[in-house]
Amino acid sequence: MMLSRLEQNFEGKDLARLVRPGEFFDFTRCRPIMSGKGDASEFAFTNAIVTFGRREEGCDFIFLRLPEPNAMAEVYIESVVELLKTFGVKRYGLLGSIYDMAPYTRPLLVTGSASNQGLQNSLSVARVVTSDYEGPTTILQLIGQQMLQLGIDTFSAVVHLPGYMNPENDYRGENRLMEVVGALYDLPVPQETVERAKEQQEQFSLAAEQFLQQQPHLRAMLKQLEDNYDARIKEQHKGIHLSPEVEEFLKELNGQFGQG
Repeated sequence: MMLSRLEQNFEGKDLARLVRPGEFFDFTRCRPIMSGKGDASEFAFTNAIVTFGRREEGCDFIFLRLPEPNAMAEVYIESVVELLKTFGVKRYGLLGSIYDMAPYTRPLLVTGSASNQGLQNSLSVARVVTSDYEGPTTILQLIGQQMLQLGIDTFSAVVHLPGYMNPENDYRGENRLMEVVGALYDLPVPQETVERAKEQQEQFSLAAEQFLQQQPHLRAMLKQLEDNYDARIKEQHKGIHLSPEVEEFLKELNGQFGQG
């Protein structure tokens, strides 16, 4: 959704895609999508897609849709880096989202980092909390690492979405990332995105309040989630360990919203 919004804003045009995506993606895991009937049937395959958008003032953009490869990851990464070098890219940014144990009653948390202090300050202005995560990650992180070795500025911004609220389209997450990108590149957040995010938050709040009225004992667990969030913002590093009761609370909420 986020890239689609940016492409729409800047009239994105196709730039490149893989000719043989099957060399990188396992189509028994990433099944092709068939549409149409009979001889008119069409097939859509998982692919890496690159588009670009121009601005009248300021830098232009290259947008990368990069599914994680199932094979030949090193070649995949090197090809992307060569493409960006060819077009003289000056800054590389990784935008993403993850499900987290976050309270729906707080603004969405965004964590990230930057390759220099000036860019890090810009992220701080956008209320991005410094990330010190260590553990399993996507192979696509290697793109940023290689760009950094080439002397190119890099940054990352990942929005944390409540894991027990997983709508098909999370407009709140889109709006929050648009705020970050807007702060970095002096771009306004589309009013449509703001309104959709506000409406979705109201729907979430109403549904959650109805659920908590039925099970008021869970309010204490929500309070612990809120305390965890507040401490995370304050410390800018690590949160408070969540009790097994809170873990169960998240599972119950997930079930309720899945039925709704």
